Amino acid sequence: MNNKPDPSEPELIDLYQKHEKIYTRSFSGRFRNFRRAGGLVLFALYFGLAWINFNGKQAILFDLPARQFHIFGTTYWPQDFMLLSALLIICAFGLFAMTVFAGRVWCGYTCPQSVFTWVFMWAERITEGERNRRIKLDKQDFSYDKLLKKVAKHCIWLVIAFATACTFVGYFTPIRQLIPELLSFNISLWERFWLGFFTVATYGNAGYLREQVCIYMCPYARFQSVMFDSDTLVIAYDAERGEKRGSRKKEADPQPLGLGDCIDCTVCVQVCPTGIDIRDGLQYQCIGCAACVDACDSIMDKMGYEKGLVRYTTDHALKGHPISWFRPRLVGYVTALLIMIILFFITLSNRSPMELEVLRDRNVLYREAADNRIENIFILKIANKDQQDRIFTIKVDGIENIRLKSGSLESGNLLNVASGHVAQTVVRVTIPKIPGAPTTQTIRFSLSSDQQGLAPITSESRFMVPGQ
Repeated sequence: MNNKPDPSEPELIDLYQKHEKIYTRSFSGRFRNFRRAGGLVLFALYFGLAWINFNGKQAILFDLPARQFHIFGTTYWPQDFMLLSALLIICAFGLFAMTVFAGRVWCGYTCPQSVFTWVFMWAERITEGERNRRIKLDKQDFSYDKLLKKVAKHCIWLVIAFATACTFVGYFTPIRQLIPELLSFNISLWERFWLGFFTVATYGNAGYLREQVCIYMCPYARFQSVMFDSDTLVIAYDAERGEKRGSRKKEADPQPLGLGDCIDCTVCVQVCPTGIDIRDGLQYQCIGCAACVDACDSIMDKMGYEKGLVRYTTDHALKGHPISWFRPRLVGYVTALLIMIILFFITLSNRSPMELEVLRDRNVLYREAADNRIENIFILKIANKDQQDRIFTIKVDGIENIRLKSGSLESGNLLNVASGHVAQTVVRVTIPKIPGAPTTQTIRFSLSSDQQGLAPITSESRFMVPGQ
């Protein structure tokens, strides 16, 4: 009986087939070194910034209960949410421009999922051995040696995951306070929850899910093809040079044998963290990590062939066409990115560490005072966004002979506001009673600080007088 499938029939793929574990092998190369150096920098920033103090406070601290975000000596408030929105837009345009120019290099080099996956694979390799040993170990029956290796691997995974969770929570609870409380088992319920959640999330994503997060859970893998064009730098296999594939001796000349440079060693497949064969063409599972490039280059060196059988290139370059670097889509994304960056820094530079809000007392529109003056009552809310206590001076102008008085203000209309606090004071503003004056007039409150070089801020309001 002939059991060969009929090529005229469509191939059936089971979407619910069991996941096959990917066993990656070790490799070396320039892109691996670059990725490792970048990973070390990212780890140093992530784990190190939480321990750095700036002006006596943690350099980066997101104090959610107080609704304050301390970043290198500057305190941001919910009112500064537009800055966060602008920053997210900048990141989005940066990612879009990067994708159009060089594909998924973000995924391959800086995505936390990829970085932690490489670290967990390192822990797997030092405890269970190289690829062939891990495959053999998983097929073995239970033994104490197998148990010891598995336990050692999972212990390293848990230590890395727990350290990651502690650092993450340390950006919301001061880490110098969190660690002693953690050691004395004196942490709050919410801190326990988030420590457990991020430990399990890191352990599960980098230890078990790995490439499944990139393939099935990450939306970036799905919409990247919309952003690619024929001049996008991607990892590609040079089929014209590599085909026909086939094994041969090192000293053999492939041309008389009718072979290309690819010796069909499958090392490029064995090093791929998502388990794809780059020789089948660009696939959405490819995260652009260049592991296959390093692996193939090492084989080309051993065979004495030219490197670059698998390389960063473009579809146009593979076909012999010149690369167009200035494409409308790329220029558009870069232009939008630069505009957003300029606007962001302009807004940031004009941001004042103090804020003034003026509210009228609507219970009494106006009142006639005994000295033939008209009085309005205002409620002033003054926010000190600085990380130091400040003394503020309040003034009012806009109408001739206008006066400001309040029992809560000190002499000279001064008000002391603690760092990160909002002070509220009620002020009485009076003007002379002038016949025929308009019923509403514009006045302007100004707020200045004792901080050197800081420009005053103003806020306008309406002064009400009785109709004539």
